[in-house]
Amino acid sequence: MSEVIVTLPDGSQRPVAAGSTPLEVARAISPRLAQEAVAARLDGALADLTASITADTALEILTPKDPEALEVYRHSSAHLLAAAVLELFPETKLGIGPAVDNGFYYDFYRDTPFTAEDLEKIEAKMRELQARDLPFQRRTVPKAEGLARYAAMGEDLKCELIDEKAGETFSEYALGPRFVDFCRGPHLASTGRIKAFKLLSVAGAYWKGDERNRQGQRVYGTSFFTQKELDQHLQQLEEAKKRDHRKLGQELDLFSIQELAGPGLAFFHPKGATVRRLMEDWMRDQYVARGYSLVYTPHVARAGLWKTSGHYDFYADNMFARMELEDAEYQLKPMNCPFHILIYQDRLRSYRDLPIRLGELGTVYRYERSGVMHGLFRVRGFTQDDAHVFCTPGQIEDEVVYCLEFALAVLDTFGFERYEAELSTWDGGASGKYDGAPEEWALAEAALKNASRRLEMKVQLMPDEAAFYGPKIDVKLVDAIGRLWQLSTIQFDFTLPRRFGLEYIAEDGKAHRPLMVHRALFGSLERFFGILVEHYAGAFPVWLAPIQAIVLPITDKQLAYARQVHERLKAAGLRATVDDRPEKVNLKIREAQLQKIPYMLVVGGREAEAGTVSVRNRKHGDQGVKPLDAFLAEVGQLIAAKTPAE
Repeated sequence: MSEVIVTLPDGSQRPVAAGSTPLEVARAISPRLAQEAVAARLDGALADLTASITADTALEILTPKDPEALEVYRHSSAHLLAAAVLELFPETKLGIGPAVDNGFYYDFYRDTPFTAEDLEKIEAKMRELQARDLPFQRRTVPKAEGLARYAAMGEDLKCELIDEKAGETFSEYALGPRFVDFCRGPHLASTGRIKAFKLLSVAGAYWKGDERNRQGQRVYGTSFFTQKELDQHLQQLEEAKKRDHRKLGQELDLFSIQELAGPGLAFFHPKGATVRRLMEDWMRDQYVARGYSLVYTPHVARAGLWKTSGHYDFYADNMFARMELEDAEYQLKPMNCPFHILIYQDRLRSYRDLPIRLGELGTVYRYERSGVMHGLFRVRGFTQDDAHVFCTPGQIEDEVVYCLEFALAVLDTFGFERYEAELSTWDGGASGKYDGAPEEWALAEAALKNASRRLEMKVQLMPDEAAFYGPKIDVKLVDAIGRLWQLSTIQFDFTLPRRFGLEYIAEDGKAHRPLMVHRALFGSLERFFGILVEHYAGAFPVWLAPIQAIVLPITDKQLAYARQVHERLKAAGLRATVDDRPEKVNLKIREAQLQKIPYMLVVGGREAEAGTVSVRNRKHGDQGVKPLDAFLAEVGQLIAAKTPAE
């Protein structure tokens, strides 16, 4: 029998029989490695553990510690879900079933909606198929033959995908007696390797995310390598339900989405508007303190502006329909950057003027499809804390440092202790999808790397993940229950300065093109507001709380004193109110607690006589009787420090 040589990651080489599989090689190395194996990498390409090794190759066995392993595991879980559905409901037609963040889904098409009881049956069938340790069988199929077979099965959506994506041949995976899927893979060796999974929900989903297409049913699930990890995730999901900003937004009267006005358009009620105003005021103050010039720009512009910027051609599907007016077509703005460019371009700029930092809390409008809108996290009208920096090459590294310092200040001020950062690069431009000259990319990427080093920020390199118009750093916050949220972005742009012909006069007296950086730190105010609600479970820190203190008279005899206390609180700058209803004080306390008001000041006869207040904290309960001046001093320090603690 002929042999081939496999080269392992440590550089060692091992002869194996031609036709051996990565799983067999793993068994020969270590039974434990074989048991943990998820997939393989052959000469750098992901492959099944059951793939045949027919030539000398570099081999890496992927285990749960490898980043790609969980995606393979969850994609296999999606196939297990589909196989179970076809066993129970054979009339069902198939869509797609990818791994996604925190789990997987599969799209199904059938006339009868899935019920909660159906999900329980499907999950039970998945466990049955898992226990049978069925193999994931990969086959290579000629395109014409595969199309004919899928058409005969009535799988018209699969035929559409094969037409679009397949070459002369394609791969498919079979699992069990009924399920077969056009799929690139790889997958686990067998269902027995899926140890912990759970179906979560079902929702409507349009084919390819287009509401003009057929609507199916998307079943969501999640899976982990161990039951412990799954249990921890399910516990986090339960906590997330309690913190859902849509639920709390209604309970705390913070915001609403009004059906009459339209989906994806947020209305901030007085209490929510108070929190938003505090966010905006802090950001504008920071702009001024950090050398930004505040600007205001229109909500619409002639379509010609968007043609110059490129959005008219490349972003049209995400823009609202154009409006025909007497002099031209106009369009709602999907972003602020072309407007800031026009301000820069309005006059001749010298190197002595740079850097120019233009900042705006600008409202933009994007046509989000109905299936993707989600509370304040995905809306059609939102306000960005948008800023653009125009500078010389010699200034760029310092400017990136200033932007990153600003981003970290946002996290610190609003009570986020942990974050992760990613640096997306073009990886040399080998994919051919990028704009800009190599020297521009080299300068920009070096500035981002050096700036992160100067601030001792740990950043994960993301090769070939840059936007086509430049590299970027993304800062992702970690919230109170461990979830990761995309927040701040610092993004280079080589395209817009060229499209608009931006210039400045350099020291040599000649015109040069400035460097341009987009920078958004909240991202959008609406989304950041929603994150804050969920991070704090609606119990905002004192400095952000819509109502910071409520005065609770025990009886009507203390109303006059309660109102005096209220006036003192207001005079000290606190947002306060009085509950003067003729209700028992315990009911008032309970309702104030439900409204997550930080401080409840109970006043009875003794407090009125002594000029004191009995302080209750929403988190720590009874704080005892205090002179009003002492309470004001204590709370004033918390507000001034913007501390998340109480």
